[in-house]
Amino acid sequence: MCFSLFRSKPKKGTTPKFTSSRNSTPPASANHHPATAAAAAGNSSNSNNYYSSKSSSISSRTSLSSLKDSLPENPHIYDLSEIRAATNNFLLRPLSSSSSSTSWKCVVDRKDVVITQRKLRRPIDAPELRRKLSLICKFHHASLVKLRGATVAGNCIYLVYDYVHGANLSDCLRNPRNPNFTVLSNWLSRVQIAAGVADGLDYMHNCVGIKGGCIHNHIKSTSVVIADEPSLVAKICHFGTAQLCGEVPEAIENDDEDNDLDHIHPVLKRVGSMAGKLAGTRGYMSPEFQTTGVPTLKSDVYAFGVVVLELLSGDEPLKVEIDQQRGLFRTVSLIETARGAVDGGGGRLRQWVDRRLKDSYPVEAAERLTRVALECVQKDPRKRPDMGRVAGWISKLYLESKAWAESMDVPEVSFKQLVGQKHQQGTSYLGSSRLQKPQISQNQKQRAHEVNTLKHLSLISEEPNPLPGQMPKKSKSNTTHHGLEIKRVKLALYYPKLLPWQHPT
Repeated sequence: MCFSLFRSKPKKGTTPKFTSSRNSTPPASANHHPATAAAAAGNSSNSNNYYSSKSSSISSRTSLSSLKDSLPENPHIYDLSEIRAATNNFLLRPLSSSSSSTSWKCVVDRKDVVITQRKLRRPIDAPELRRKLSLICKFHHASLVKLRGATVAGNCIYLVYDYVHGANLSDCLRNPRNPNFTVLSNWLSRVQIAAGVADGLDYMHNCVGIKGGCIHNHIKSTSVVIADEPSLVAKICHFGTAQLCGEVPEAIENDDEDNDLDHIHPVLKRVGSMAGKLAGTRGYMSPEFQTTGVPTLKSDVYAFGVVVLELLSGDEPLKVEIDQQRGLFRTVSLIETARGAVDGGGGRLRQWVDRRLKDSYPVEAAERLTRVALECVQKDPRKRPDMGRVAGWISKLYLESKAWAESMDVPEVSFKQLVGQKHQQGTSYLGSSRLQKPQISQNQKQRAHEVNTLKHLSLISEEPNPLPGQMPKKSKSNTTHHGLEIKRVKLALYYPKLLPWQHPT
């Protein structure tokens, strides 16, 4: 199945026609203006003033109409040929690839975009695709990556998103090249990212005007972009994927009642019996999602709690360790280690929090944020809080952490200072981050030269090492000799011809 509903390009010398409601208003003219008859019947002395003001209003209205006509239609349903041309017939090197999706970074309409290919869970026709796209594309939030359009070909859907310069949260927390380094070495930056993701999910769940909310179903650290901006800004990717791919059952989408688990639970059992392959990422799937395969708002809350625990500890949701006593491998859950750190006491929380923060964080705020995350990952979905409450709690913790950072004079970390600005094909929220080469000023070079010269001269002027069994000789003129050496170094730096030795290069 392949279809396209894109606009045809107007021929040269003809005026383009638009069928949308916003462009259906006929152009303003003197014959159609409602005040023309009154102006003609009025005083002739006021006619000049009237027509001058009317002409200016007509010109401004015409310019506004031309501006609207120049804007691209949104949502845009692309043709498959456009997707093929942008991806070089799908031969372009992908940014990421998995069993369920493949993404490419390319250029469409002279803009950098990311095209994601996913398999449809159920068929979708052209009217339903346009209806869902018109609903999803009108939502705008600072923490969401904007969806530009889509197209359907066969059993696959191609989603076109804006390209965001930066790196995904997983790569920022766990650098594969240097495990001891992280871009997020500042406590305030991690709380800010948690608050941004919480605000984006709260907008999707409670502020989009859809009954039952908009389910994401793909919340994880690789789906969160740390944007390359002056400050660390978190953006959620894959917005609207669950609705367009048919991952949300129609029984939940068309539900007129409130999204209450007591009401949806029979639907989950009914749909879960017909569910096929379970699509999800280990460590982020809630217990009820593993049983039924149906996403809900509470499963998004569960996945968000796991992401917050990743921010706090820097570890993966699941990792394999070796049992030294039995000599076997065992899987360690991040949720269990977090519960043990909070309930254990005695400084166990400090041992659990990411050591790369170097204990530079308010312990009370870290404990409260850990407890909020543990509330989100409870096994019973009815006990998990709403994202609105979670966003409020984390926003309060962010304000408290910001006040703590100002009192401790902690510098704010900029993403551009740590990550290179030149992004190659693999450098995006689906790739890995690159470190920026530090820029050394002339004063820093001069200072380093002075320090190296001091070290060089101190090695020359040192007394020879004593033989084994001998005590080093004490000299009363050590202090004076050291002071003379400093003066000689300064003379050597500013008057190199006065002294016989050569400076180290």
